[in-house]
Amino acid sequence: MATTEECHSIQLIDGDGLFNDVGTDRLIKEIKLAECGLSYAVVAIMGPQSSGKSTLLNHLFCTNFREMDAFKGRSQTTKGIWMAKCAGIEPCTLVMDLEGTDGRERGEDDTAFEKQSALFALAVSDIVLINMWCHDIGREQAANKPLLKTVFQVMMRLFSPRKTTLMFVIRDKTRTPLENLEPVLREDIQKIWDSVHKPQAHKETPLSEFFNLEVVALSSYEEKEEQFKEQVANLRQRFFHSIAPGGLAGDRRGVVPASGFSFSAQQIWKVIKENKDLDLPAHKVMVATVRCEEIANEKYAGFTANESWCLLEEAVQSGPVAGFGKKLNSILYTSLTEYDAEATYFDEGVRSAKRKQLEEKLLQLVQPAHHAMLGHLRSGTLEKFKEAFDKALNGGDGFSVAARNCTEAYMALFDEGYADAVVELANWDSSKVRDKLRRDIDAHVASVRAAKLSELTSSYEAKLNEALSGPVEALLDGANNDTWPSIKKLLRRETESAVSGLSDALSGFDMDEKTKEKMLTSLEDHARGVVEAKAREEAGRALIRMKDRFSTLFSHDSDSMPRVWTGKEDIRAITKTARSASLKLLSVMAAIRLDDNADNIENTLTSALVDTKNNAAVTDRSITTFDPLASSTWEQVPPAKTLITPVQCKSLWRQFRVETEYTEANKRNNNWLPPPWAIVALIVLGFNEFMTLLRNPLYVGVIFVGFLIIKALWVQLDISGEFRNGALSGLLSLSTKFLPTVMNLLRKLAEEGQMPATNSSQTNQAVASKSFQNGSSTSNMSSSASSGITASENSPKKGE
Repeated sequence: MATTEECHSIQLIDGDGLFNDVGTDRLIKEIKLAECGLSYAVVAIMGPQSSGKSTLLNHLFCTNFREMDAFKGRSQTTKGIWMAKCAGIEPCTLVMDLEGTDGRERGEDDTAFEKQSALFALAVSDIVLINMWCHDIGREQAANKPLLKTVFQVMMRLFSPRKTTLMFVIRDKTRTPLENLEPVLREDIQKIWDSVHKPQAHKETPLSEFFNLEVVALSSYEEKEEQFKEQVANLRQRFFHSIAPGGLAGDRRGVVPASGFSFSAQQIWKVIKENKDLDLPAHKVMVATVRCEEIANEKYAGFTANESWCLLEEAVQSGPVAGFGKKLNSILYTSLTEYDAEATYFDEGVRSAKRKQLEEKLLQLVQPAHHAMLGHLRSGTLEKFKEAFDKALNGGDGFSVAARNCTEAYMALFDEGYADAVVELANWDSSKVRDKLRRDIDAHVASVRAAKLSELTSSYEAKLNEALSGPVEALLDGANNDTWPSIKKLLRRETESAVSGLSDALSGFDMDEKTKEKMLTSLEDHARGVVEAKAREEAGRALIRMKDRFSTLFSHDSDSMPRVWTGKEDIRAITKTARSASLKLLSVMAAIRLDDNADNIENTLTSALVDTKNNAAVTDRSITTFDPLASSTWEQVPPAKTLITPVQCKSLWRQFRVETEYTEANKRNNNWLPPPWAIVALIVLGFNEFMTLLRNPLYVGVIFVGFLIIKALWVQLDISGEFRNGALSGLLSLSTKFLPTVMNLLRKLAEEGQMPATNSSQTNQAVASKSFQNGSSTSNMSSSASSGITASENSPKKGE
């Protein structure tokens, strides 16, 4: 029979019983058997040696099995089991040519291999052709009886759920009609079935429970070749669509999917060789387990090598990927769909279990990428939240409103992003990532809130510092009875303004009243602290302030004009007034009076330091009386409110008196004219010296030049001004200024000598004017330096 399809054949099992797994796999790939699923059939033929089995298969299925050469005599042609694909038959049909039975070549091993190959054929095949001679029908010692016994015996070792079709092919049919031969053959078959030893469970089981019996007859190939070929062609038609219901291989229960055929056949032969009972249902599960696992591993390997997955995995490591979930789900579903397609014909329980394992492995593989995606989504959402939150705050939105709106918007944005990245096969909980994002947002809000509150508080504290420090210092500098009431009024006004402003600013933060009240109280305390700190600072300069006030009042009259000393002033009264004002300043700076509590500090100081009687009592060492200043605290004044203790006041007053006594004494002795009798004495006693000067005018010039120099130095050094603050400070100041002043005068004289003579008159006038200005400036500078030195001298004495 001609066909255009190429025949593929291999030796499935060699004569020594070795299974050719490599050749089988190659054949299955060549004929693409794995694509057939359950749509394939397996046919096997068995029979006596040299009974024409291979010849029948070659004509029936267009195979190329080796045939016996009749001219060389009868001998073994087929060794082991051969397999080939039937050409031109649908569905795909595999045919196995078994080694003939009862051959002389095997000898005693014939029975063992005969049973093994028969059992293998029954376990693997859907249809088994039994080749037999027509003249053996009805004979007691027929050649086919041992073969049938073997078939029925090994059938007892199979636990198969399906029926196998046994097709008896009667060869070299005689003139006896098939209708007469078939009943005899069936009767012989029944007798053989009855004679076979059966397990207790199958004692009464009829043959029809295990086999579908078919009988066909063929003419002699050698004598009636054309008739033989015609009968074979008719028989061939029965193998088309053999797996359809009612076909020769219509019972598909327990069929192994085509992709597992090679492994199944190999395992069946292994069990048969080990002489174990063959449980085909269990074998089917085993084959399904192995093949489904192989398919799953293939799909897993294919997934890991998938270019789309590799690109997606690489991309998600560096940043978020748009449509991540959709892309990943597509790749996952493709792999699982391919698995389902290849494993669809295997045992459902095994297939589902392996599919679940494949899903778990794939999800475990993609989970790091999914976590990375969620990490990018969380961090990106957080950064966007920060930008939007800052923008909302800068736009003037209230803090609480901005925080609430931005939080809701960007948590919703995260949820949208997560929905886009969700893996549908996985039931992963995103709540941890979402909670982490919410915690990060809340932490950022809390951080910004704390920074804003701190900024607000610092702003109002700075305003209070600016509003209180300068005025408090000015008020303390002009200390009088209204100083502390004015400070209290200033403090109350500025505090109320700052508290009101801060309270309005805090309304946008949606905080509880307790916290708000605490912040406002803290601001009030800060304002009070500013005043107290400034008061303590000014108290540290009390001695300087006292001396400045004394000097101001002593040197200026009631109209604040510089006092002109004529020698007729009441120096004692002026000094007392100036000291009383200085004592007033000391009493104001002695304590903080921001509360309404009254004190008697001023009276105590006045009675202890100014009252003449008390002063006399203090100076009289022989009289011991109570000293109100011999204490470290004031009556009715808490220690925390004390700026200068009584004993410190006493020490400051003593130092103050010492440093101001020179000024008083200097003014008392400020009359430069001597008494009249002294003038007369100078004229009488100095007459000779006066005449000498008249006779030698050069002396007059020298004396005049000396007078000018001394006068210039007097003006430049401001000697009277330097000694105003005391003899010691005046000497120290003059010692530092004397040499620079002399050098300056010499330099000026040198410059004047180098100027042109034509401009001498104008230059002299300019120099005189400039010298006068320089003298005034130097005098002012000297005065400032003297004050600075005095202050530096007095500063260590504050703690006395």
